[in-house]
Amino acid sequence: MFLSCFSNPIVLGLFLVVGFALLVKGADWLVDGASSFAKQLGVTDLVIGLTVVAFGTSMPEFVVNMVSVADGATDLAITNILGSNSINTLVILGCSALVYPVVAQRDTIRIDIPLNILAGVMVAAFVLVTMPFETFKGLSRIEGMTLLTIFAAFLIHTVRTAKQDVPAQDNTAALPLWKCMLLVLLGLVCLVAGGEMIVKSATTVARRFGVAESVIGLTVVALGTSLPELATSVVAAFKRNSDIAIGNVVGSNIFNVFFILGTSALIKPLPVYQNIETDIFLTAFSAALVWLLLIINKKRTITRFGGAVMLIVYAAYLTYRLITN
Repeated sequence: MFLSCFSNPIVLGLFLVVGFALLVKGADWLVDGASSFAKQLGVTDLVIGLTVVAFGTSMPEFVVNMVSVADGATDLAITNILGSNSINTLVILGCSALVYPVVAQRDTIRIDIPLNILAGVMVAAFVLVTMPFETFKGLSRIEGMTLLTIFAAFLIHTVRTAKQDVPAQDNTAALPLWKCMLLVLLGLVCLVAGGEMIVKSATTVARRFGVAESVIGLTVVALGTSLPELATSVVAAFKRNSDIAIGNVVGSNIFNVFFILGTSALIKPLPVYQNIETDIFLTAFSAALVWLLLIINKKRTITRFGGAVMLIVYAAYLTYRLITN
């Protein structure tokens, strides 16, 4: 939508600056609104992070997948989710841990992160193993329905957790409910708008320098749809709110695979693409790495060292994909 305005370098630079400003401010509003919203409902920040914040920051992936399926671009529908989940886990959580060590709740380690690992394993089984009743290799409508069923079970579990868990005593005053909802809404709008402006601007710059479309897809677009999660989790970590930082990432990954990919496959079966094995492996491995970093630490914390390890792993993967692409 903004590409027609990008013939002028000054306008291009302005879009980049405004886009980043919207991301930062939108994340700030979303974290504040979501935290206060949790106080109003009497639930933990983790529950809000796994649901409201996670779904909101996953909207770019949802929109991209629905458009891709409608246009018949089934490869993009899968790569968008696998790429976003790897970036969410390794880059976003890694950056958050570098800002401030991220502490996880016991249920996150016991249920939510293993569910992230299961997501990668299930996608691998669905797309790499052709069932007798299937006529193609990929995600069928039946498998899409299976993913959606697991997502429904996750939501039921989260609702039950919200009723059972009592949030820690917080003496800070909660904002009025209308203001919480307004901050969440404004935050999401700013995140989506800022992310789109940055992606369009960066894509234009990359093309002007002759960067290949495949490289742009692996870097700019994949990171672009994850910018809302990145801004939200980093700001949450800066504000020492680990529950929203990790809940946003874990929840977004669950939404991406079980809801968005499940819905996409239900609308139109998704065949495999070249090198999908590598991308699926990284998705499952990244979730397993987070789980390992948490269980080997007695305080259930991803330290700054752990965050650096996660970023190095992603850099190695990206280098490999760019070389072999």
